[in-house]
Formats: sequence, structure tokens, C-alpha cells
Amino acid sequence: MDDDYKAPFAGADRSPLLLGLGLATAARCGPELSSPEGIEAQTCVLTQGEETWARTYYRNATGTALDAVLSLMGPGAHTVQMHCVVGAGDEPDSCETPRERTEGAPGDYTAVAEFAARRGSGPLLLRVGSNSEDVTGS
Repeated sequence: MDDDYKAPFAGADRSPLLLGLGLATAARCGPELSSPEGIEAQTCVLTQGEETWARTYYRNATGTALDAVLSLMGPGAHTVQMHCVVGAGDEPDSCETPRERTEGAPGDYTAVAEFAARRGSGPLLLRVGSNSEDVTGS
């Protein structure tokens, strides 16, 4: 056995999106926001390979269940919406839209999540978007 073994490096023929464990995921996230009522959230647009989707991370400390609508808006006025029931627990959770084939550039997509009392019985509590210019990868 060769004691001087070195792992092979990624050659020029490998995709720069591969990090050894699969395709890298790029995330464009807006700021983490909170409401006086106790909902905290952050919304991101995620891109992996040729797929794009939206995800919102939240924590609900209001003491009551909420409704959330997560919208992914893309080129050509294409919009995908996901309705999410936000439980009354104080544990972090998330909601995401289905993955869509990326049309145009990943930067052409934005996402917004809106949190309100269940069944429209109250005001909008929080709106968070993916309006940040920062891009992170994982």
C-alpha cells in the first residue's frame, strides 16, 4: 500500500456545482424579521442544479396556530404559492414550495411569506421576503 496516497482532485471535466456530496444549493435569503405578536421568520430562494424553490424558516411564539402563504415569483409573472399551517408551538420549523425547473437566471426569482391569524380572522402579522443581495452556498 502506498503511504503517500493523495485523494484525487476535481478535474476540469467535473461540474463546479458538485462538492463531492452532490449538487450544491445556493440560497438567497432576506433578513430575519419578527413581529411584536411573536412570529419570527426568514424567507429564501433556493437553487440546486436546474431547480428553484422557496423556503421560509419560522418560529411561532404567539401561542396560537397561524396560516402562512409562501409565494415564489419567477420570470414571466410565473408564481407558485404554498399554504402552510403554522402550529402554535415555539419550535423552529419551515415551509417550502415545490421545486420548479429554473427559467432564466436564479436571480430572477423572489419569494415572500405572509403570516396571519387562521382563516383570515385577523390582521397580517408578518411579511418577509428574499430581497437580500447576499448569496450563500451549502
